[in-house]
Amino acid sequence: MNIYIDFDDCLCETARYFVKLVKNMYGKNIPYEDIKFFELQKSFDLTESQYEEMMIEAHKPEALLSFDETTGAVSTVNSWLDKGYNVSIITGRPSVAYEASREWLDVHGLKRVKLYCLNKYGRDSFIKNSEFNLELDDYYKMKFDYAIEDSPMAFKHFEHMKDIKVMVYNRPWNETTEFPSEKYTRCYDWETIRRRMS
Repeated sequence: MNIYIDFDDCLCETARYFVKLVKNMYGKNIPYEDIKFFELQKSFDLTESQYEEMMIEAHKPEALLSFDETTGAVSTVNSWLDKGYNVSIITGRPSVAYEASREWLDVHGLKRVKLYCLNKYGRDSFIKNSEFNLELDDYYKMKFDYAIEDSPMAFKHFEHMKDIKVMVYNRPWNETTEFPSEKYTRCYDWETIRRRMS
């Protein structure tokens, strides 16, 4: 069994951190439930410079290491690893975030999972030819049986995999999203994901 897992808002509570960060930096009080767009600049009504400043702050190691685990994620992933499943964390975070992301996984008991940075969203801050940086061409050669993902913008990266089943972790920014096909299933917690994949 080959499993793809997105990092932010699947393994950890990234958007909840952003809510606090935007309030501290700009005095904007945007409840988590009101983050209706995956594009955070739009959800938080930030200028281009504010958005860039916020993203730099959020990708500092001390910030990344402070993100809370999404309840049930670590125990579920470890149960799959114990069964011999092949689990890959494939994140859209920039390469500069790799070391802190790897440390977060290690500290939270996920030393056995592989971590890759994939340029999912067309950003430029990726290091080419590194062992952890996954080019789209290489990603498209990979095969996964299941994926856990929250971002509607990432769904296009599954369309070439005919037999994949995508568990969409329910978040405010995907609640009104129409899924591309019947291979997508909305899941409200890790217990549901565990049951559907057993």
